Amino acid sequence: MKKYLVGFLYSLPVQLLLLHFRRYHILLIFWYILFATVSGNFLEPYGANSLYLAPEYLTQVSALSTMLVGFAIGIFIMSWNITTFILHTKQIRFLATTEQPFLKFCVNNAVIPVTFLVFYFFNAISYDANEELLDVWEILALIGGFLGGFILALIISFAYFFGADINIYKRFGTHIIAANRRYEKAAKTKTLTGNGKTDIRVDWFLSAKFGLRKPRNVQHYSEEFLDTIFKRHHFAAVIAILISFIFLLTVGFFSDNKIFQVPAAASITVFFAILIAVAGAVSLFLRSWSMPVILIIYVLLNWMYQQNIIDPRNKAYGLNYDNKNERPSYSRDSILQLVAPENLEKDKQVFLTMLNNWKRKQNADKPVMFIINTSGGGTRSATFTLNVLQRLDSVTGGQLMPHTFLINGASGGMLGATYFRELYWEKLKGNIKSLDSNAYSKNIARDLLNPLFSSFISRDLVGPVRKFEVNDYTYTRDRGYAFEQKLNDNTKGILDKKLIDYKQAEEDATIPVAFFNSMITRDARELVISTHPARFLMQPFNDSVNAPLLDPDAIDYTSFFYRQNPLNLRILSAMRMNATFPYVLPNVILPTDPVVDVMDAGLRDNFGQQTSLRFINYFKDWLKQNTSKVVLIQIRDRQLGDWERPYEPTSMLSFVTKPFLLLQNNWYRLQDYYQADQLNYLSQAFGQQFQKVSFQYDPLAINSTAALSFHLTATEKIDLEAAMESKSNQSSFQEIIELIK
Repeated sequence: MKKYLVGFLYSLPVQLLLLHFRRYHILLIFWYILFATVSGNFLEPYGANSLYLAPEYLTQVSALSTMLVGFAIGIFIMSWNITTFILHTKQIRFLATTEQPFLKFCVNNAVIPVTFLVFYFFNAISYDANEELLDVWEILALIGGFLGGFILALIISFAYFFGADINIYKRFGTHIIAANRRYEKAAKTKTLTGNGKTDIRVDWFLSAKFGLRKPRNVQHYSEEFLDTIFKRHHFAAVIAILISFIFLLTVGFFSDNKIFQVPAAASITVFFAILIAVAGAVSLFLRSWSMPVILIIYVLLNWMYQQNIIDPRNKAYGLNYDNKNERPSYSRDSILQLVAPENLEKDKQVFLTMLNNWKRKQNADKPVMFIINTSGGGTRSATFTLNVLQRLDSVTGGQLMPHTFLINGASGGMLGATYFRELYWEKLKGNIKSLDSNAYSKNIARDLLNPLFSSFISRDLVGPVRKFEVNDYTYTRDRGYAFEQKLNDNTKGILDKKLIDYKQAEEDATIPVAFFNSMITRDARELVISTHPARFLMQPFNDSVNAPLLDPDAIDYTSFFYRQNPLNLRILSAMRMNATFPYVLPNVILPTDPVVDVMDAGLRDNFGQQTSLRFINYFKDWLKQNTSKVVLIQIRDRQLGDWERPYEPTSMLSFVTKPFLLLQNNWYRLQDYYQADQLNYLSQAFGQQFQKVSFQYDPLAINSTAALSFHLTATEKIDLEAAMESKSNQSSFQEIIELIK
């Protein structure tokens, strides 16, 4: 028994596995990310596991999409084999004197890859059955597609390396045969020592046909000869990785064509393959010079960035970044000029005209006014918001939008609300008949995550070279552009407009006014984007006699960037700036001096309530005189209080990270708390003329909340639709019905 255990321990597969954990740990990080992603433990709230377990290609989860992912994973595994083959050359010199040494190395290096494949299939079958609700035959088709792509990658790779092996053996075969004959002759007359000093002991290895073989003694070969053979394989390996890099460049260059929009999981995995290969190539060619060269490259790239030779930063499409001498100064003085009394009064009169236009369209002297707030939360919030607005339109007999003056919110919720407003406008123009079609909900619930990750790898990191124009202004195609194009495609192109296209319709009160908010990262001020200047929203409404006047905590986009053609901004860009979730979408820089950038509105006000309350407070005199009631409709992607999901440390590590993650996990609760105070003060000022009605996404099961992501599974879509029927939401629908009578 001991003999077999020793033989197992000192077999090449086991020794290679142990060697991976002893050296070059950085390469194992990629395996960790893959294992953690597939299991749902890496970026779980953002639905990263769906990219691998239910990949989409041409808007469908199909055998073709899984085939592309399988092919990419095959490339990754071969890159792993190539790199470790290069790095561990000195430990496996005996393979140099065998036929097809790389194939034999792959067979013996298969412990981690085979474990991953088994792990992947287990999770994929479970996910597709329980989350995507696929039947047995559909799941088998997906597995078949994956295996087909994976096997194809192996066939191509091994065919390439077999060709390299044949060429190498043709050149050095006579030397190997002659040396082996000398070895056999010498072995008969004297005892030969081992293979020299190595970090591993190998008693057995697996042949290409999985048979057990003892390693050959190679001391009778010169070091130069063995190095020459291995370097030939190394060169062939580098060429293979160069081909992978060209593949990613090609995908990025042509990714506007849907055929080249490969599943994000495939792009990510091929990128990992390149990173692993780069590590191997650097080790092969630079050796001890690796770190100095990397530092030099970093310094060079940083200098090019500082000199604006390369600029990977994202911009707001439609805004003028070319007139650098006319950029507004981002300073206290310039911002204070915006809130000069004459400017506030000017903007107030414009909005009073809009309010009066809204009132003239009502059927009562003192009508009910709706103001809609919607929370952030990715595609789940976008879908839930659209579902709620569709239901409200239905139960009120189409009276929801005519009674609504303002739509405001954050992130995903504004995607759904803006889409619904556009549908309402299309209906007014006679282009569509009804707003309650289930097709609209399906449109907004479509995947947005796949093109984001795919573009991030193939464009942002590998090849950010292609440009596009919006009204003669040139911008770089990156994942921000990919997001807008996919959202535009999902919504059938009806949102492909600019701010100026909505100016007259909002002014006439044909459609509700929309505020698109985002947060300036420099100082956490809010950027408020609208078709008309609204500088009265830049600071809290306060009694300047009894309290000191506060500096503005918000910036009015339209007036601040009046020299940058602000109304030329794409509405898709305004929506994206409102929903710029950290890392998922790129921060958007603005043409100011100094340059500032913005990100997700939810970091400042995830429920859109602060800006709405400020608006109501500023126009409270008009609202009291001209409306019977102001109703704040709040659409939330989470429950008030949210007792079901407390922040609970569950490990020793979590106790260490708790101080850092405390704010992150409770940020939306903190917003709820202080906004509740604001709401109470306003309610006291209005009395019975103010009412708040909330609609909340309440998942059927506590642990089955839809992911905070730009991707929804089949079960999550069903859960979001079922949330309409919850007791609290049904009560809220009834409240609105009573108010509209």
